[in-house]
Amino acid sequence: MMYPPDYEKTSFVTKTYCYQVMPFALKNVGATYQRIVNKVLKELLGNTMEVYVDDMIMKIQEKKSHVKKLAQVLKVFK
Repeated sequence: MMYPPDYEKTSFVTKTYCYQVMPFALKNVGATYQRIVNKVLKELLGNTMEVYVDDMIMKIQEKKSHVKKLAQVLKVFK
């Protein structure tokens, strides 16, 4: 469980979904996904974002820069 005072700092709260079968009929879907995400987010990795297999984490130290950095991430995804 998340530390209660930190809960309001999360941008989105969703249920966790797990595949019963491997999507796209790939044998190495994990490595493929990681490679694609690293390529798409290469400008933000290490500074604003961290990606670990199936988790994407935004790292923001100051509350006032949260919206600006979130807009950068969403722009990349768009």
